[in-house]
Amino acid sequence: MRHFILFSLPPNKETTETETQKMGLKIGGHIEKVNGKEVSYSQFVERYLVKNQPVVLTGLMDGWRACKDWVLDDGQPNLSFFSTHFGNSTVQVADCGTREFTDQKRVEMSVSEFIDYWLEFSSKEFDNASTHEFDAKSPLYLKDWHFVKEYPEYLAYTTPPFFQDDWLNLCLDKYRMHKDPDTYQEKNEISCSDYRFVYMGAKGTWTPLHADVFRSYSWSANVCGKKQWHFLSPCQCHLVFDRNMKCSIYDIFKDVSETKFPGFEKAIWLECTQEQNEIIFVPSGWYHQVHNLEDTISINHNWFNAYNLCWVWDLLFRDYNEAKEYIEDIKDICDDFEGLCQRNLAANTGMNFQDFFIFIARFSFANLVLLYLLVREYENSIRSSSQRACHIVFNLKSARNIALKMKSIDLTGNSGISTNFKENIEDSTFRELCAVLGRTYRILPESCKLNDITEALSDDLMDIDLIESSASHVCSPEDLVILIDYAFTKFSYITSGESALG
Repeated sequence: MRHFILFSLPPNKETTETETQKMGLKIGGHIEKVNGKEVSYSQFVERYLVKNQPVVLTGLMDGWRACKDWVLDDGQPNLSFFSTHFGNSTVQVADCGTREFTDQKRVEMSVSEFIDYWLEFSSKEFDNASTHEFDAKSPLYLKDWHFVKEYPEYLAYTTPPFFQDDWLNLCLDKYRMHKDPDTYQEKNEISCSDYRFVYMGAKGTWTPLHADVFRSYSWSANVCGKKQWHFLSPCQCHLVFDRNMKCSIYDIFKDVSETKFPGFEKAIWLECTQEQNEIIFVPSGWYHQVHNLEDTISINHNWFNAYNLCWVWDLLFRDYNEAKEYIEDIKDICDDFEGLCQRNLAANTGMNFQDFFIFIARFSFANLVLLYLLVREYENSIRSSSQRACHIVFNLKSARNIALKMKSIDLTGNSGISTNFKENIEDSTFRELCAVLGRTYRILPESCKLNDITEALSDDLMDIDLIESSASHVCSPEDLVILIDYAFTKFSYITSGESALG
């Protein structure tokens, strides 16, 4: 294969092919950039979600409050606004000059302290008496600020339609991902918060090479500033690992040991320069390293839905096998070896098999409710529901496929979390989840609250024997498969036309 050196910006005398080759990377292309206003949701799904391809989207940040409040007229970050309005918030900051295990060293400080440091760093006015524990020459990068959770009334932005089918954050708005009392902590962000973040960093801050949490999708919107991204497709990610596939490269621009990482020189990267008011979509499993070329503020979400559930399961299964292998030598003396493996999996990955099973069961229930609402509309209205039915059926088939993969895993005992369809329908939190999901799929109007129709819905589902049947009691992946198949049989007149999706 022939490779070409391509740039997101035209090369100049300071950026030449020779200098790019000195970086040690083979640049095989650049990320496509399209006007998001000219792409329909179905086109976005077909081109990028299904094909798992990155893209830069323009035109989707019009009217965002963040783009007004957080940016000065000259395009620079409005740091004083953050100090004034959010200065007391406690955030995590990364020292971009210090590695700690596989990431950058992090500490907590207030937003005001971080802004003060940023201003000091930018002005180069340091002295040996600095009270900060970081080296004065190290830029700090505010990361993973749960801004939406902390300031829900502020409404800094609106999630673009392409990214609203977000099962991860919709779930975390209503439930905790993991509730094991042995590992649960009230302030543990993995177990109790969301994956909607604000990032802030001066020119020169960066994020090491990584693939995103849960192998989720992510999107990142530049409110101000400029970022440079380097991507490696999933089919080449083995090239940035050591011979044992245990350790990956930390920084692709530092000297990389050919002995430890023999495949690195063969890797072919995609490059992208992301400008202000542009959003980049990062697909599942793509390794990437990101550098701020200017003072930058960005909004970032991690998310997954039916299109990438398989990536989440594959990561869980691989991490489970590694956790199991790591403690294999104590298997014979451990009273609950499998339980220990699952606790370690939850601690390291953010959830375990049981958590994920409850997650897909809950969303299967919600999609079954929405499918029934479409069935009722289909019977009582000449308005077409085909596209929405197609979406719901695909969601259920995706969950069914994951359940089939999980069948060999013993998931008996659900720690008190109900997986009974009828009990979920009677639960107000679950009904709220259904309402949000229904509005997302344009099945329910914005003003609708599922509580208004819950009693009638429960009666209707009972009449067609969906929630009273033995199939409605889901205690294992096999039970979930049976329930989904049972529902497809009951609703065959609306789902049969969608069989090509499977």
